[in-house]
Amino acid sequence: MTLAEIFQQIAAHWLEILAIVGLIVISGFFSGSETALTAASRARMHTLETNGEARAGIVTRLIERRDRLIGALLIGNNLVNILSSALATSLLLSIFGDSGVVIATIVMTVLLVIFAEVLPKSWAISMPDRFAMIVAPMVNLVVFVVGPLSSLVNWLVRGILRIFGIRLDPDTSLVPAHEEIRGAVDLLHREGSVIKDDRDRLGGVLDLGELEVSDVMIHRTSIRMLNADDPPEVAVRTVLDSPYTRMPLWRDSTDNIIGIVHAKDVLRAVADADNDTAKVDMVKISHKAWFVPDTTSVPDQLNAFLRRKAHIAMVVDEYGELQGLVTLEDILEEIVGDIADEHDIDVQGLRQEADGSVVVDGSLPIRDLNRALDWSLPDEEATTVAGLVIHESQIIPAEKQSFTFHGKRFTVMRREKNRITRLRIRPMTEIG
Repeated sequence: MTLAEIFQQIAAHWLEILAIVGLIVISGFFSGSETALTAASRARMHTLETNGEARAGIVTRLIERRDRLIGALLIGNNLVNILSSALATSLLLSIFGDSGVVIATIVMTVLLVIFAEVLPKSWAISMPDRFAMIVAPMVNLVVFVVGPLSSLVNWLVRGILRIFGIRLDPDTSLVPAHEEIRGAVDLLHREGSVIKDDRDRLGGVLDLGELEVSDVMIHRTSIRMLNADDPPEVAVRTVLDSPYTRMPLWRDSTDNIIGIVHAKDVLRAVADADNDTAKVDMVKISHKAWFVPDTTSVPDQLNAFLRRKAHIAMVVDEYGELQGLVTLEDILEEIVGDIADEHDIDVQGLRQEADGSVVVDGSLPIRDLNRALDWSLPDEEATTVAGLVIHESQIIPAEKQSFTFHGKRFTVMRREKNRITRLRIRPMTEIG
């Protein structure tokens, strides 16, 4: 068959060719729509819908039933692909005979890959939100028509997978919302769009739900307290010398907290007594102490602080024994980092050495160390660095004893009785 005869045959079947081109365009529409609607930002769509963008509302409703949406688009896409391939095969068989099958396979593969897959998907992924809003009304119509068939297909698929012990819950997100946000923030940080401080603050908010009061409290051994049996002038001087505005008041035993003393109340009492500190009654001016369990979640404790308009609470264990105290500032510092003012005492809890090692106090929280050095030491089983070493080694180490775990070399520099007070940490990459 000559070239002229081939063109004559093609021209005689212009209607079939036009149908094939139209079907390829429709296939491209389905492919691009699937990509755009899958990649569209739900948060962005919600914002646009709130601002009155009707098409954003359609996108939101479509992606709420993602399984139904994708099922409808796949059914439509496969339908037009199969139909276009069948028409092309029939056309080329009539022109080239049996060899038309091979030609149709090659031609349709090239056309479908380029114009029905790669091109529309590349276009959609370059502007997913805008593309999604453009195609949303038409896709909504397709889902309305094909949706029942898509639901039937999804039901059959779940039934088949259930036979093999695989259960799909359409209402369960594969990635929890917090992890999705955290992943986005980490990605933007690596790309340079989010600085480390902002990433740490956002991470602190996301981590609150995983923390208990015991993870952020000040341990009982580090609490500054007032003895109710001390002479008043001694107690007043202790309050004035303290960097804190609120101090627990105890009697007979430091486990017996009978109240909380506020520095303003002390100054007011001193003024009322004409500056005679001996007349100040610490018990009388103290406020009732608030006790909370050490297992209270940090978000619950934060809400409790705000609800009660309180700033400090004493932390007890399941037996009612005092474990420490927690303040509103302690919780806020988990989000924004250390909050220091002109009265805070600068405690050297972390010092980087010239040789690449880090010297830390044993009481330094693991979370603070991770945040400062961008490390990822686990804090599930221990709160402080000393606690991590004891947990991993299963002993109370002696001075100069070293351990290696989690890619770091820990050396005990100082120990007081059974407490590890100072350690040197060296990343394994710095050793050797």
